[in-house]
Amino acid sequence: MQTQQYLQQRRKFAAAFLAFIFILAAVDTAEAGKKEKPEKKVKKSDCGEWQWSVCVPTSGDCGLGSREGTRAGAECKQTMKTQRCKIPCNWKKQFGAECKYQFQAWGECDLNTALKTRTGSLKRALHNADCQKTVTISKPCGKLTKPKPQAESKKKKKEGKKQEKMLD
Repeated sequence: MQTQQYLQQRRKFAAAFLAFIFILAAVDTAEAGKKEKPEKKVKKSDCGEWQWSVCVPTSGDCGLGSREGTRAGAECKQTMKTQRCKIPCNWKKQFGAECKYQFQAWGECDLNTALKTRTGSLKRALHNADCQKTVTISKPCGKLTKPKPQAESKKKKKEGKKQEKMLD
């Protein structure tokens, strides 16, 4: 009886061993059947960098718009393309819609010109825009403390009207 168990275990072991060998052979032939793909060659493009125009708003002077890009090269498939862009409406358009500046406080009023000025330094430029490093802006001063000559003329008008009423 022990010999039968021994023979049975030996057959199971032989079957498992043969199955293992068969699996190894199958995997090896599958790998051998696959052709090794050459690694993709990195194409050296002779296309230049994209050069982008300024953002042109669809309507008005801010909001959504588009810009055109171009690049040069003998074998470029695409030499022009259009890109969507946005011009923030709160940026100072005076210095370019794609340039944002950090401004100092307004200076004192110049009585000769009746203007006050402040300077701004470049904070951010969108899409590699060509922006000035610093800019200066001016605006009219607020109400100046000058005596108003109109006050006297108004009093005279009122007095003149009173006299006219008295004559009537």
